[in-house]
Amino acid sequence: MADVTDVTSDAYDDDFLGIPLPLPRPEDGREVRELTYPRFTVLQDPRRRFAVVTAVNIDGSSLQDLPRTGDWELDPRIPAAEQAGPAVYASNDLDRGHLVRRRDPGWGSEAEARRATEATFTYPNAAPQASGFNQSKELWLGLEDHVLDFADTTDERISVFTAPVLAEDDPPYRGIRVPRRFFKVAAWTTPDDEGLPRLAAAGFVLDQSELVDLSQGVLDVPTLGAFRTFQVRVADIEEMSGVDLGDLVDADVLAKTTVRGGDGWRPLRAPEDVVLG
Repeated sequence: MADVTDVTSDAYDDDFLGIPLPLPRPEDGREVRELTYPRFTVLQDPRRRFAVVTAVNIDGSSLQDLPRTGDWELDPRIPAAEQAGPAVYASNDLDRGHLVRRRDPGWGSEAEARRATEATFTYPNAAPQASGFNQSKELWLGLEDHVLDFADTTDERISVFTAPVLAEDDPPYRGIRVPRRFFKVAAWTTPDDEGLPRLAAAGFVLDQSELVDLSQGVLDVPTLGAFRTFQVRVADIEEMSGVDLGDLVDADVLAKTTVRGGDGWRPLRAPEDVVLG
């Protein structure tokens, strides 16, 4: 694994898009551990043992297509008791779900990219997701690529903020509470009416509630359950997560007139369903 204690030139960059975009933080001022890695940052909630937010800069014009390397490890900079480690995922149907995707910080030179991708295999950058694969989960994993393809006017630069929604009523399991939802907010720049860059953002939610059943005190993944993926207002994500998303709320490209669905969210079944402009 990459040496995460070497933080030279590491961490999420507020100015990566050319418009200041500060690292989002919890609105309630709760204690967090700020962990910096190559091109991304994790704010770890030591009580919940998961990230309250992750932030990564992605330069799509210089992404490296590298083979998967790296093994999951605890981050030595914080106590093991503040991380949901390997015991959470042992002998069950939970996967270690990357928050910052392995490929996202993997750009620049081959050496830089390899170090960055290997750094994503730390437990603060993971949260439990039900095993198995379906169309909604595949769509969720490809949303950054879809936004990169769209944001070609900015040399394919985006910043992405991802985390589990840490709800107090998440079901308990092995000393943690299993998150039922995850959020993602992608940000990029686009020309305004005068040709000047302005911030744009899109918010998404992955819901695995149907797939995580702990009612009997053990993990059960129903065979008929499904991941559900939505595009939602960034303001909704701010409210549900308790994370201050700042200018991302006003930069949201999802017009209220386009929102549909029983709870006001836009169900996504294919990339063509995503609203980006």
